[in-house]
Amino acid sequence: MCMKQIGVGLLGFGTVGAGVADGLQRNRKVMARRLGADVVLKRIADLDTVTDRGVAIDPAILTPDALSVIHDPEIRIVVELIGGTGVAKELVLAALNAGKPVVTANKKLLAEHGEEIFSAAERKGVDIYFGASVGGGIPIIRVLREGLAGNEIQSIHGILNGTCNYILTRMEQEGLPFDAVLRDAQQKGYAEADPSLDIDGFDTAHKAMILASLAYGFHVPMTQVLVEGIRNLNGMDVRYAIEFGYRIKLLAVVRRDGDAVEVRVHPTLVPLDHMLASVSHVFNAAMVRGDLSGDTLYYGRGAGREPTASTVIGDIGDIVRNLMAGKSRYRRGVCLAEDDGRLRMRPAGDISSRYYVRLMVCDKAGSLGVITTLLGRHGVSILAATQKALSGARDTGYVPVVILTHAARGADIEEALRGIRAAGVLNEEPVKLRML
Repeated sequence: MCMKQIGVGLLGFGTVGAGVADGLQRNRKVMARRLGADVVLKRIADLDTVTDRGVAIDPAILTPDALSVIHDPEIRIVVELIGGTGVAKELVLAALNAGKPVVTANKKLLAEHGEEIFSAAERKGVDIYFGASVGGGIPIIRVLREGLAGNEIQSIHGILNGTCNYILTRMEQEGLPFDAVLRDAQQKGYAEADPSLDIDGFDTAHKAMILASLAYGFHVPMTQVLVEGIRNLNGMDVRYAIEFGYRIKLLAVVRRDGDAVEVRVHPTLVPLDHMLASVSHVFNAAMVRGDLSGDTLYYGRGAGREPTASTVIGDIGDIVRNLMAGKSRYRRGVCLAEDDGRLRMRPAGDISSRYYVRLMVCDKAGSLGVITTLLGRHGVSILAATQKALSGARDTGYVPVVILTHAARGADIEEALRGIRAAGVLNEEPVKLRML
């Protein structure tokens, strides 16, 4: 009996695109046995049709014309791996409007234009899968849509950017300054020439927005996401955190408390005995707490050719099953929950957290008293405070004081620090980091 053939069109032939092409060809027979259909890479669109990607491809399937791939009648599934929100958005919408299911790894597109994309998929009754948009080879999207579908998601804490995790790991382990590690990461290919999207936290924020939409059923506006990166992180604070029993990680936090949802990204002091504290170098992890499941952890490479390609191909396989069954399953991006209109985003100033605060304080009687008074005046309770020695440094008349607080509202600690700045007892800006 002749097996049904499903044609795939690939838009974008970069690192991940080459991995997908290689995987589809290498494992074609394996997929056929598992899916009951012959999945064939029919065409690839990329502006560069000449450069060797290290994959044996028939040159005849390469084209610079992406729309010709989308409208090819032999193409049943379109895979978008171009990235960005310009051309990629136009092509994804064109594919959906042509009635063709789409697989994408484009987190920025979904975070910023998800409502439009998912509405188009719903209107045309076709699938859109995006498992590789968060966590690369980690199946966190599938977990939320399927594995934990019977849970109310209470929180998600994730290390979702390998570049930042690599930098923080080396700053701690080797005592290197941020700028030196960033330059090395760029030379090794872990960081882009312009690393802003990663080190300023926006790459992680896009991923957090997607996870929040899946968990709570509504589109999360970027304007309501608290985003702080690691660009200005000082090695002194990395060292002090370890002394206190913590490790600094760039953490994505998605959390529900009653009818309020928090979505935030910031450097966070994570206890050394916490599972996320052991995630190092370019690896990613996400911890999800469900009301029935409790805490579950998902760990692996968050980027790279083969891990990301694996997830993309897995999505292709799911769509093939849907096509064979004659139905779609994931026309909307928010498949885990449906917003009943009660949920709201919690303003950043109302989010409570414990804090690590480092102040360079004038070394004279009364200075610390001024600080503790101002913190207390704004309802910020001190858990611990210690004066640190500046070994090997010349005496400037100022010493580092590290304060750990009990849980405090973001707005309250900002007001307290504003007052401390105005009191004239500091010689540089305070450092404020949240604690898990």
